[in-house]
Amino acid sequence: MAEAEVDYEKLLELEESNEEFPKTDVVMIIGACDVVNPAANDPSMDTPLSGMPILEASKAKSVIVCNLDARPGYSGVENPLYDDPKTLMLLGDALGTIKAIRSGLDKPKEAAAATQAPSEGGIPSAAEALRKAERIVVVPGYGMALAQAQFEVIRLTNFLESQGKNVLFAVHPVAGRMPGHMNVLLAEAEVDYEKLLELEESNAEFPRTDVVMIIGACDVVNPAANDPTMDTPLSGMPILEASQAKAIIVCNLDDRPGYSGVENPLYDDPKTTMLLGDALKTIKDIRKALGSSD
Repeated sequence: MAEAEVDYEKLLELEESNEEFPKTDVVMIIGACDVVNPAANDPSMDTPLSGMPILEASKAKSVIVCNLDARPGYSGVENPLYDDPKTLMLLGDALGTIKAIRSGLDKPKEAAAATQAPSEGGIPSAAEALRKAERIVVVPGYGMALAQAQFEVIRLTNFLESQGKNVLFAVHPVAGRMPGHMNVLLAEAEVDYEKLLELEESNAEFPRTDVVMIIGACDVVNPAANDPTMDTPLSGMPILEASQAKAIIVCNLDDRPGYSGVENPLYDDPKTTMLLGDALKTIKDIRKALGSSD
């Protein structure tokens, strides 16, 4: 808050906040879960949150939740606030949500369009590309970890393999929060080690790949790294050359640059289908479109 130059006088501590909530018309929760979870105050429940002092946002007249998803926080305790009739859930990237709300204060129709999931229209074409493909490579990234989509991804790839497709995984060594992060997630989802390709193996595979599915990755597949006319933080970095595949499906939260801040020209490639929004939901929708049952 100090970094954003919020006046100190506007900041309420916990007790002050809880006195304010009952007379508050709207509470906006942005990226918080456990600290506003009413389960902490429920004597009939025995959870890791039980007895923990919380911000009693549920006492406001209405609540707006701008969170990435509706899953529990680190405690693992479901948040009943999300099911409260007076709560409006705006899920997805908080930055995009807040921008849409700001726009909506002057232009309600434009804001409504901005908050709709943009991926719906591309699901059929993505499913059709996968249906026709023989060789498929999945590129996991940190966004897959954030969405906790690895198990759903494996359900999709298992279904594709049952249809006779050859499915491999291209793993960049620095994708995620730490080296080997993607290997850990894929092992957790019980992907056979033999299906994991290292960087050089992946780049040899892409030119004969029918469809590459990028799930939550950006910088590690950004062709700008190989462009000698560009001088960027990515210049010269070894990448997964997914752009060499015949068709590309991007299942990312949004089309903004990754941590490098470098725009990704892959997103504007005519052979790329952009499926933006929560990766977990996107993969579920693709499975459904392909006719895979749970």
